[in-house]
Amino acid sequence: MELFNKNREKRTGSGFNILSGDSTDGHGGFGVGSLSLDHLTPVIIDPVDERVFIDMGAIHARSEIEKKIKLLENKEELNDPREYWMVWVTTGHTEEGKPKYNGVGACRFYREEEPPEGSRFKRGYKSMPEHVNNMDKALKGRVVVDLMDEKSRYMLREYLKGFSEEYWDNSNDELKEALAD
Repeated sequence: MELFNKNREKRTGSGFNILSGDSTDGHGGFGVGSLSLDHLTPVIIDPVDERVFIDMGAIHARSEIEKKIKLLENKEELNDPREYWMVWVTTGHTEEGKPKYNGVGACRFYREEEPPEGSRFKRGYKSMPEHVNNMDKALKGRVVVDLMDEKSRYMLREYLKGFSEEYWDNSNDELKEALAD
């Protein structure tokens, strides 16, 4: 699919690392026991428009699909929402030191395409516990994609392969099987 190669020439660096270094710098005190977001990257999947892209704003709930959104507590309040997937992807290294995709946690995100009459904000819904738990599982190297539809899993698999064949080849079998046809 050509859609996965659209921005290939714009890429610099791996694109899959957002923070680096140890906040404690080897000493105790402030920051000890804090969650490290090293090697965590949010990948957004829009199965309707067949787009897959990295959006670092998702770390702080400021991704392209979350901007100008009023989040509701109940998905049933939305009018004809579009389903997106926010996938938390972590990278790591094999025992031989080769880079790999380490963990994947997929979460649903719903958004109305038009704001309700009299409002300038679209409405959306995401399950915060699902996002927090699946991000945590991805950070721990687990793979959670069982709720994704076949098309979205295919899009994620092809995007990860296209982004780095080396990372894909070095990834564990659990990840490859979870994203298989």
